[in-house]
Amino acid sequence: MITREDLESFLIRMDAEFDEVDEGMFLVRSENGSAPIVVHHSEPVLVVRMKLMDLPEGNDGLGPLYEALLRLNATDVVHGAYGLEERELILTDTLQLGTLDFEELRASLESVQMAASSHLSEIRALAGAGGSD
Repeated sequence: MITREDLESFLIRMDAEFDEVDEGMFLVRSENGSAPIVVHHSEPVLVVRMKLMDLPEGNDGLGPLYEALLRLNATDVVHGAYGLEERELILTDTLQLGTLDFEELRASLESVQMAASSHLSEIRALAGAGGSD
């Protein structure tokens, strides 16, 4: 099973810019300046999470946004999925620590970053540009 120390070693090996903000919780910053990714070692899983935006108040007119997110989950997001938490739109992935290796972690982080950079302008347009970081 991958330990917190193994995870930190993987992040160093990736040459990632990161800080441990709490025991086993790392804030990983991307090279392109997009939102940071939270990587949380929480046995028996590793949670990878990126906040994309706050959702606008109310649900009026957000049906097309939700439909687009479901379509992206089914077709474009290789690791993880878009989700809602409170009034935040997030990208999240959960990996099993028992089988996790360096390549799987790197693929998960790259997938989350790629999905965010590829889809964010479309998502914001569908949200009516009412969301904010």
